[in-house]
Order: sequence, then structure tokens, then C-alpha cells
Amino acid sequence: MTRILKDKDFYRTMLSIALPVTLQNLISSSLNMIDTFMITGLGEASIAAVGQANQVFFLFSILLFGINSGASIFIAQFWGKRDASNIRRVLGLGIIIGSIVGLIFTIAALVFPRTIMRILINDPEVIELGVKYLRVVCISYIFTSITFAYSGACRSVRQARLPMVVSGLSIIVNTVLNYCLIFGKFGFPQLGVSGAALATVIARVVEALTIIFIIYRDGSRNVLAAKIKEMTDISIGFVKKFLKTISPVILNEGLWSLGLVMYSIAYAKIGKEATAAVQIATTIQNIFMVLSLGLAGACATMIGNKIGANEEEEGISYAKKFCIIGIITGTILGILLYVSAPFILKLFSNISPELFETAKKIIRVIAFYIPSKLYTSILVVGIFRGGGDTKYSMILEAGCVWIVGVPLAFLGALVLKLPVHWVVALAYSEEAVKTILGTPRALSNKWIKNLVDDI
Repeated sequence: MTRILKDKDFYRTMLSIALPVTLQNLISSSLNMIDTFMITGLGEASIAAVGQANQVFFLFSILLFGINSGASIFIAQFWGKRDASNIRRVLGLGIIIGSIVGLIFTIAALVFPRTIMRILINDPEVIELGVKYLRVVCISYIFTSITFAYSGACRSVRQARLPMVVSGLSIIVNTVLNYCLIFGKFGFPQLGVSGAALATVIARVVEALTIIFIIYRDGSRNVLAAKIKEMTDISIGFVKKFLKTISPVILNEGLWSLGLVMYSIAYAKIGKEATAAVQIATTIQNIFMVLSLGLAGACATMIGNKIGANEEEEGISYAKKFCIIGIITGTILGILLYVSAPFILKLFSNISPELFETAKKIIRVIAFYIPSKLYTSILVVGIFRGGGDTKYSMILEAGCVWIVGVPLAFLGALVLKLPVHWVVALAYSEEAVKTILGTPRALSNKWIKNLVDDI
């Protein structure tokens, strides 16, 4: 333990990746919290509508995360190998596949917004508000796919600051436009939830254009400043190996996110107040969980770099260190979330006393599971995926959601008629199961797969 804590080179590298990734995700989560703050002034129906409509973006963003997590596995290992041409090919594939997915989601949200909202919730008022929001915000999806591709590639080649800076610009644009367009300030029209959606679209466009401009401004000095020909110079064999590796990641993220949408549906069956309380609690949870994304991202990059450079023993050492860091950090964050729950909720000044109490109970349930959530994030996203073991990570994560979490959530909501905080507790029990099943795999070192050795 003492040797692990004194490894200065490890911590220097980890912090150089984890801090920018954490700050970027903190910015993104803060953006969601700011949206929620502003929309609370429009009432519970608007909170529920935006929360449920954003389940579509959540599903889309998780699929993008899967695509670009898979791409990042290759890019990190190619970076360890110092293979610039293949890094650019992987980046090109990530952009192409992500843009296709973005186009599909955009068309679905434009053509079938009411059908989508009816699947997510039964309340007529919430459905109509959600339709208004969804029809506008879906225009941002393709721009988001481009940003995700470049951001993931930046982190894999240790340029983690750029996505953080670009996200910072995005939140400023979004916050200012939210204020103007939701409430009709400074001569802008008062558009309510549609204004929030339009602000998001403009912010996403600015974000995508800015990251592209900065990367290409550096020209050939930046390995990611690829010409279109370099990004599309792809053989069938390369595509097959790429798809074989990323398919389990995409399927994993798709099944996992669909599982979370099912949780949302289960909570919605309890009522509008339950849905609003979960939306508020989840927004706060995401603020506390941003560090897990930073640690998992750093873990995946550092382990991938070492495996690509054929330094597997160093990669194993990194995995052990990240596991210990995850357990300690998760415990601290869980305690902080539990204690601070009522104080954070006081920031939501427009919510009713009943909604306040319900949200507080949910947050404290979530706090109990934070150590497991952070630890399993490092296992699945950091160690297994970073090491190239994408099939096992899919089986572990998707299996726990669909075999444990989803059935228990609907059992609690529809059969046992439990209060929403107990339904959340049942749903989150999948994290404990994931911890028990994932730890032996991490200790076995079977997760080490060099994907670029023969390319």
C-alpha cells in the first residue's frame, strides 16, 4: 500500500488525464443542473418533461460513449505504439459511425416525438411539454457525435485539456441563452422548455466547431488534425477488427442505457412527483460521480498505452492502484453526499416540501451505493475496456442491469407498491452484484488483450 501511494510518476500521469476529464464532466453535469435550476421555475410538469425527454439524449449519448470508448481503446494502444496513421483511421471510423447514429436519433425524435414521450410517461401535460422540447433539441445530436469523437481521441493521446476548455465555453453559451430564451430576457422571446432546447442546440454547435478549429489550427503538429483521406483510408480487415472490438462496448452501453430508461419508466409509474424527485436526485448524483469518469478515463488511457507499448506488467500494476484509489474515493464521496443532501436541495428553492423530502431520501439511498458505483466504473470502463476485454465487460454490466436491477425496480414499483426511494434502492443493488462478480476477473489478469500488435 505504501509503495502504491508513493508512486509519483503514476499520480502525475493520472492527474494530468483525470483532472481535465473530471472537470469536463463536472462542467457537463453542472450544465444539466443549471438547466434543472432554471426549469424548476416553470413547475413540476416542466421538470418531468425535460427529464423524460432527455432520456432520449441519454440513450444516444451512451451509445456515443460506447462507440468512442471502443475507438479510444484502439487509439490509446496505437498511441503507446506511436502509430499516427492508424490513430487517424480510428478517429475517422468513430466520426462516421457516431454521425450515422446521430442522424437516426434525430429523425426518430423529429418524426415520432409524441410516441417516444408516451413510452416514457403517461401524464398528458408532461407529454406535450416533452414533445416541444424534443423536436428542437434533437437537432444537436449530430454535432454532439462529432464532439464526442474528437474529445475521446484527445483523451487517448493525452490531450485531455482541450475537451475541458471547449466544454467550459459550451456551458457559458448554454447558461446565458437558457436565461434569455426560457424567460424572455434582453429582448428574446419567452419560449419556456423550447427555449432550453434551443439554447442546448446552439451550445452544441459552438462546442463542435470550436474543438475542430483548435485541433486543425495546430496543423500537422497535432496527430488528430487528419485529412479526410487519412480518416477514410480504411481496409475491410481494419473495419472488421474495429467493429469486432467495439460491438460489445456499443451493445454494453446500449443495453445498460436501455436498462436505465426502464428504471425511469418504473419511477414514472409511481407518479409525477416521483419522476421529478428522481430527476433532481440524479442530477446531484452526477455531480458527485464526475470523478469516477475522470479516474476511469485515466485508467483506460494509461493501461491502454502500456499494453500497446507491450509493457503488460506495468499495466497490471496500474490496475491495482486504480482499484485502491476507487474504493477510498468512493467511500469519501458517499459520506459527503449523504451528509450534504439537505443542504444541496435547499438550492432548489421552488420545489415543494414533499418533493424536497422525497429527493433527500433518494439521494441518501444513492450515497450508500456511491462506493460500489465508482469502483465498478473503474473496473468496467477503466480496466476491462482499457485492457481490450470488451466482451466480459459487456456481460458483467448489461447482465447485472437486466437480470438484477430492472426486475427489482418493477417489482418494487408495480407489485410491492414501495415508495420511490426504496425502488431506487432495489434498482441500484445491481452495483453490489457487479462488484462481487467483477473483482475476481480483475485479479485474474485475463482482461489483458493487445489489439494492435498485429496491425
